[in-house]
Amino acid sequence: MDLSYIAVFAALIAAFSLIPGIPLAAGVPVTLQTLAVILTGMVLGPARGGAAAGLYVLAGLAGLPVFSGFSSGIGVLAGPSAGFLLAFPLAALVAGLLVRVLLARIRRARFAVLFAVGLGTSLFILHPLGIAGVMLNAKLSFPAALAADMAFWPGDVIKNLAAAAAAVSVFAAFPRLVPGTRNAHR
Repeated sequence: MDLSYIAVFAALIAAFSLIPGIPLAAGVPVTLQTLAVILTGMVLGPARGGAAAGLYVLAGLAGLPVFSGFSSGIGVLAGPSAGFLLAFPLAALVAGLLVRVLLARIRRARFAVLFAVGLGTSLFILHPLGIAGVMLNAKLSFPAALAADMAFWPGDVIKNLAAAAAAVSVFAAFPRLVPGTRNAHR
């Protein structure tokens, strides 16, 4: 069962990356990948969520055209999106861990907790590593890379609202997936 969850959510991340991105000046497009990565961690938990995001990244690096714009291969690591892509497994792991810890203790306001987890993971995991990738590969200074990254922030609020809403719906439909419940995922 674990492998099927991992494969399905890796495919979900890939599907969300195939929706055309909105190009920005720094060369990193706005995509729905981050929504899928955060949702994967929220629903699958740290180990399976991290594994699903890791499988997605490995599949793309191995040559499957699953990255934004149907790109793939090791060459993407030389592009400005590299930091974001490499952050995906860690972001899913952290989101899953935070959801597991917080939902086991907080029974009310699930949506608010999930939104806070998603936004916090975006701001403290995805964006710092994304900024580092832009600095390294696009040769931007920290202030310039930070300014370029700020263009993603409003969309991340919306994407994390959507991820929280989707996770609440999944947990309502499949209560045994909720962390802290009997037979919850590991």
